[in-house]
Amino acid sequence: MNKIPVIAVVGPTASGKSDLAVEICLEFNGEAVSADSMQIYKGLDISTAKPTEEEKKGIPHHMMDFLDNTESFSVAEYQKLAGECIRDIHSRGKLPVIVGGTGLYIDTLLNNIQLTEDSFNEAIREKLLARAENEGIESLLDELREIDPEYAGKMHPNNIKRIVRALEVWYSSGVTMTEQIENSRAESPYDVCFIGLDAQDRDFLYERINRRVSIMLENGLEAEAKDYLSQKNTATSSQAIGCKELKPYFDGEISLSEAADNLRQATRRYAKRQLTWFRRNKEINWIMIDKYESKTQMINEAFEIIRKRKGEKQ
Repeated sequence: MNKIPVIAVVGPTASGKSDLAVEICLEFNGEAVSADSMQIYKGLDISTAKPTEEEKKGIPHHMMDFLDNTESFSVAEYQKLAGECIRDIHSRGKLPVIVGGTGLYIDTLLNNIQLTEDSFNEAIREKLLARAENEGIESLLDELREIDPEYAGKMHPNNIKRIVRALEVWYSSGVTMTEQIENSRAESPYDVCFIGLDAQDRDFLYERINRRVSIMLENGLEAEAKDYLSQKNTATSSQAIGCKELKPYFDGEISLSEAADNLRQATRRYAKRQLTWFRRNKEINWIMIDKYESKTQMINEAFEIIRKRKGEKQ
């Protein structure tokens, strides 16, 4: 089977994935496909760090900013739509460049994990969501730890969607999410060159995160989050980092400074979870962003990885 060549730029938040993906697209005639579970929603421009038109540098970006916040969206739907984007980009003689930090989206898409229909049960899902609201999501996470400790260990208590989904899979099919992922890998239609961004010094990355939060607040995060939270949101969209941390401030419970500190801490924790997820992938070519004297040197390193991969395939 002739596989579609794909570049995947992955790593933690604030590591520079979007900027690098744009440079790769410019150099190799590519188009970007977002793999961010929150950038799909309209109205979350600042909190999800969507690249601006200026930052896109004329490169088309797919799978971004297309879903209303009242609509739910599954991993299976992402896999289908992103796959269609990849095939379309490739059919036009361009290089698909996947960019994002949602590991589940990336793994499901690029590893071609087959999601079985019998693991979807809307009635069970609604009951679990009702329990999450009445008992608290921590109760469901404790339940998941008993059923599937490996998968539960990757979950943050705020990640209602994935916790509920993992329990839905178990109660629908009697198979844990970990088992389903392991047993449902089909041959991938993609020839993927993975590039991961990280930092040798963890404080270097955390300082970038702290600066990003400050810039977000300067650019209007407070107004965006207030407007967003005033609307009817799905369980997923309402969990966007940047919105939920500011809610106690809007409710008069804490100061804006405290909310900003909570947001910085939540984002640092999220980055740590992202790195834990991606480090399991032995195919990733890691680039340490704090190793280079200039951004150009780092970009050229990524170009060299891609050219070497292309040379090996020819």
